[in-house]
Amino acid sequence: MEKTKDKKENDLMEKIVSLCKRRGFIFPGSEIYGGLAGTWDWGHFGVALKNNIKQSWWKKFVDSRRDMYGIDAAILMRQEVWQNAGHVENFADPMVECEKCKKRFRADQIEDKNKCAECDKGKLSEARQFNMMFQTRVGASEDSSAISYLRPETAQGIFVNFKNTVDAFHPKLPFGIAQIGKAFRNEITPRDFLFRMREFEQMEIEYFVRPEDWEKYFEYWKDEMEEWMEEVGFDMSKIHDIDIAQEDLAHYSKRTTDFEFEYPFGQKELFGLAYRTDFDLKNHKLEYLDEEAKDKIVPHVIEPTFGVDRAVLALLLSVYSEDEKDGEVRSYLKFKPNIAPVICAVSPLLKNKPELVEYASTKVYALLKAEFGCVAWDDNGNIGKRYRRQDEIGTPFCIVIDFDTLEDDTVTVRDRDTGNQERVKVSGLKNYLAEKIS
Repeated sequence: MEKTKDKKENDLMEKIVSLCKRRGFIFPGSEIYGGLAGTWDWGHFGVALKNNIKQSWWKKFVDSRRDMYGIDAAILMRQEVWQNAGHVENFADPMVECEKCKKRFRADQIEDKNKCAECDKGKLSEARQFNMMFQTRVGASEDSSAISYLRPETAQGIFVNFKNTVDAFHPKLPFGIAQIGKAFRNEITPRDFLFRMREFEQMEIEYFVRPEDWEKYFEYWKDEMEEWMEEVGFDMSKIHDIDIAQEDLAHYSKRTTDFEFEYPFGQKELFGLAYRTDFDLKNHKLEYLDEEAKDKIVPHVIEPTFGVDRAVLALLLSVYSEDEKDGEVRSYLKFKPNIAPVICAVSPLLKNKPELVEYASTKVYALLKAEFGCVAWDDNGNIGKRYRRQDEIGTPFCIVIDFDTLEDDTVTVRDRDTGNQERVKVSGLKNYLAEKIS
């Protein structure tokens, strides 16, 4: 029974990876040269999906609030930032090496610690700490002063801009600073598609509070994160909040709750919520002046952090569905309309009929494209094949212009989830779709 379950879950991951490449969501990095482990390239629909997730996040946590300020900090920073943040000393994973084939593994991810999983012969070394930051040099100098790092998290860009934000906006506690950006970790063994990568994207908030208020705001942000996850369309039955044991906490954290997702390869971290105390601001020698109370304090920090790439993976696993249509298995992505990479696809019933193509192009596609942007033109193959293709992309609605359209200015709108079709006036299409999106 367990083997059947494992096979089904492995099949699901294979289906997701295959669909992502076939339909232009995600491609292996550097594929024409054999690939580069831990890197993935985003295709047209993948970019659209990722942008919709980021826009939803920014709207909820920044644009709709009065206590949040956005930034976009540089990826490269002075090495002192990472020294004072503790990353140079502590940002490491345990690594073992096969004495025969020299393959390296994360010590906490190997099943049999007595033999190499690669060559099945060599003995594994004792575990040693491996710093995961990518080191580089800035400028032409060869000495140690030129050392910099590709940031392993976006948080430090927020902390080093704490004073700039306070000086520019004079916010009152509590307030937050939010950022979406790339981060880089030299993973020993990247794995499981988008789950563990060397180059990835984060959506992070550092929320600054008075020390005595941290528990209240920790619980508040936990609720806010869960609310957003439900809004986007994650399968909430597969998400579990887990308090991390004290001995497993990051060097900056006093309390962390991970939101874990039931991936096919196991229940693992999706997002995280950390109480970073005053660790970062104190190490950067930063403080806050309360202009009303005339006192200086070092605020404490609550950090909700979201991985964009893991969000995409968990969402794909949440919305992937199969049913039977016309005697064959149909696979489709059941995105919410406001998250789907394409809101609708417009098709002439027959592409060799100029009158249908002209009407579809000028009176429907151009109208909807100008209004919604994320509208596809699809006239490739017969109408059944178009429906199946758009189902796999996750397009909620397919709009078909047929000969009746030329007579009464109505089109067929087909629903992705049910397959039901209805006639809608062209003049009412914008309002029809706007209601569905909202």
